[in-house]
Amino acid sequence: MKTSQLKKLLSEFGNNVRFEYDLKKKNWFNIGGKTKVFYKAENLKELVNFLKKINNNEKIFILGAGSNTLITDNLFDGIVIKLSNNFNNISLLGEDIIIAGSGVLDKALSDFAINNNLSGFEFLSCIPGTVGGGIRMNAGCFGKEFKDILLSIQTIDKLGNVTTIPRKDIKFEYRKNNLSDELIFLSASFKGIKTESSIVKDKTDKLKAEKKKTQPTRIKTSGSTFKNPVLQTNKKVWELIKESVPLDKSFGDACISDKHCNFFVNKGNASFNDMTKLIEFVSKNVLEKTGISLEKEIKILE
Repeated sequence: MKTSQLKKLLSEFGNNVRFEYDLKKKNWFNIGGKTKVFYKAENLKELVNFLKKINNNEKIFILGAGSNTLITDNLFDGIVIKLSNNFNNISLLGEDIIIAGSGVLDKALSDFAINNNLSGFEFLSCIPGTVGGGIRMNAGCFGKEFKDILLSIQTIDKLGNVTTIPRKDIKFEYRKNNLSDELIFLSASFKGIKTESSIVKDKTDKLKAEKKKTQPTRIKTSGSTFKNPVLQTNKKVWELIKESVPLDKSFGDACISDKHCNFFVNKGNASFNDMTKLIEFVSKNVLEKTGISLEKEIKILE
């Protein structure tokens, strides 16, 4: 659809819809150009209305915290949707079930669990993303994943139809599941284990300290670049990279973290092209050296 048509179609959404909107500051890499349309969904009713108007005639990308997303420097010819703070609610159901909006930060969900004496959520304190993104990629660390605590998900498809999917109907694997890419996650329910708050806090603090020792923080990075090739080798992906690649290799301002070599860093003004060159260089060298083909963990919007 032409921009002029979209402006007319979406006029009722006012300032919640922006055209040729800059995405560079909307992701942790600090890389990227503009999107044809940027829509901040105010609430569920408005989101349903928006999706029905678009009627799946445009490419749609849901942007969470932007913590594992690399965005093209070119114009994205589609719609980027960001859920507002109205999708950030957390509540307790009964004694051990937490309901969280998909925009809730993983760390906030972990903190809420501590405050409500629930164990099982400690690993989330070390994942820099949102509930929606975490479910989409079955995010995890320290031996725990989203699938281990999930009870159900509320979703909406790109035509505006809302449904609830129980955990038993979802097939989870390492960093993926069988849920359609056409689904937008709205909220989810999780089950914890009633435990003394001090025990939960102590376990959480230990995991955070372990992460701080091994992973870079407060820099322009999007976390793990590649998935661990669990079916091909017992080695972690960082070990394969360390064996195969000169770790001082860089393209422009795109370089490999000296703290964790599966974390790639924008040390200044790296472009999308710089970062994709680095990703391809590492992938190619690991394949040539070890015979193992790496799969990207970060999402690329182009």
